[in-house]
Amino acid sequence: MTDIYKAYGDAAERMLHFVETRTTDQASSTLEVPVENYLDPVRWQKEIDLIFKRLPLMLALTIELPERNNFKTMDVMGLPVLITRGKDGVARAFLNVCKHRAMHMVKESSGNCARFSCPYHGWTYANDGELIGVAEASTFGEVDKKTLAMTPLPTQEVAGMIFVILTPGLAIDVPTFLGGMLDDLAALKLENWYYHKSRTMDGANWKVSYDGYLEGYHFQAAHTDTVATRTPSNRGDYEAFGPHLRVGYPQNSIVNLKNLPREEWGKQENSGYDFIRVLFPNFSFFLAPEMCQYAQLFPGPTADRNLTVMNYIYPQKPESEEEMKRLDEMCDFFFDVVEEEDYALGLKVQNGLESGAMTSLVFGRNEPGNQYFHKWIDYYLDETGKTPAPVLKA
Repeated sequence: MTDIYKAYGDAAERMLHFVETRTTDQASSTLEVPVENYLDPVRWQKEIDLIFKRLPLMLALTIELPERNNFKTMDVMGLPVLITRGKDGVARAFLNVCKHRAMHMVKESSGNCARFSCPYHGWTYANDGELIGVAEASTFGEVDKKTLAMTPLPTQEVAGMIFVILTPGLAIDVPTFLGGMLDDLAALKLENWYYHKSRTMDGANWKVSYDGYLEGYHFQAAHTDTVATRTPSNRGDYEAFGPHLRVGYPQNSIVNLKNLPREEWGKQENSGYDFIRVLFPNFSFFLAPEMCQYAQLFPGPTADRNLTVMNYIYPQKPESEEEMKRLDEMCDFFFDVVEEEDYALGLKVQNGLESGAMTSLVFGRNEPGNQYFHKWIDYYLDETGKTPAPVLKA
């Protein structure tokens, strides 16, 4: 049994204990977070500038660009991003902008292309970002093509995932950023999965929505007929890897693990317990037996809104039309649960925060993931460097 499965088995043992004793993982105390942290547009802009534009963000899976010359475009908080896989097989990201007159270069959302022609004046770029052609060059005048390459963004492909930093010129070291979470993600072998589709949904302030991914305290009240039929409310196990979390939720059937040898418990994900893998600041990955849903959550155009991209993948491509239809239906079902139960609730929370009814939110000892998340936000926003790195459940 590998170390990762030992870690899963230990988590399963803790989750079983929580179910049998009607307890849960806990922080040492409660934590108050000012309501203004969700409303203040100045703080919101700092979150974008110091967190979302400086940390590696998981923008694409390897399986979205499986072949040489594949590409994907995204609008990320108003930034046009182009991700390509070059002729050399290397994944790269650029600002999707022509260096002539700042026109967006590639308008298709995805495809396969070795070179791109600007739709405004026809300048041509290779998919490694180099300018290779100036339309009517003899009339344009002398230019140094090397200085007019597309603007690259720091990019690194790790464990079947393509991470990008949205600020040009910054150093990127994803393995160090992920820490021990890298072993967890690598064990999934995402580079061999099947990418099905994505859908988008609008929500409240990004932290309001993200708070919902970090605790199961709301399951019984908010998901009475969906999640709560499978997973008991207010029972969760938390493990931290730097700012990232692996959150374990037991299923009602977790007691059946006692019928298996203890060394097999770590291999029973989705059969007694589930994990939510959360990468700071905006990525949540949930593997269910029926499908896998991962969310990419971005601040919206104003402080009170976010845009979430829900992506759906599966360990293998369905072999028949019936299986494909079943997968598609399950993806839509999980999307609807999040949109109609979680995000609709979050919009009401946003309105409640704006109402002036309170000056702070209190996160309970039974919500250690939320406490940890907010402490890491404070850590990254402190430009003095005096805030110590948070410790889970401290």
